[in-house]
Amino acid sequence: MGINLNPFTWWTGATWGTMAGLLGKERVGEDDLGNVYYRGGKDTNGNPRRWVIYNGANDASRIPPEWFSWLHHQIDDVPDRALPAQRRWEKPAVPNLTGTALAYRPPGALEKGGHRAPATGDYEAWTPEG
Repeated sequence: MGINLNPFTWWTGATWGTMAGLLGKERVGEDDLGNVYYRGGKDTNGNPRRWVIYNGANDASRIPPEWFSWLHHQIDDVPDRALPAQRRWEKPAVPNLTGTALAYRPPGALEKGGHRAPATGDYEAWTPEG
C-alpha cells in the first residue's frame, strides 16, 4: 500500500496527536521489547502521569511486569533503580499468545486433530428420566 497509517491509527503505534502530547515530558526508560516510557504532568488526583509508547502492536500483555508496576504506581522509581536484579532462575515475560499459532491447544482441540483420549469409565451421563 505504501501509505503511512501511523497518523490515523492507534493500533500500529502512537498517533501524531499522542506524540505531540508527549512534548516536554520526560523519557524515563525503555524495556527489552523496545517500548518507551514517559512521565510528566499530573492526573486529576495529583499523581504524576505515566505513559508507554509501544514498539509495534498496542498490546498491554507486551509490558514486562517491572514496567507494569511502574506504570500503575506500585513502585516510585523506574524498575532499574527500584527493583533488585533479575535472578538467574526467572524467565523473561512473554506476551499473551492467544489467537496466534503459538497459543496453547489442549489435547482434543480441533487445531490438533480433534481426537481426545477415550473416557476412563468413571463418568456416567445424566438423563432427566433417571
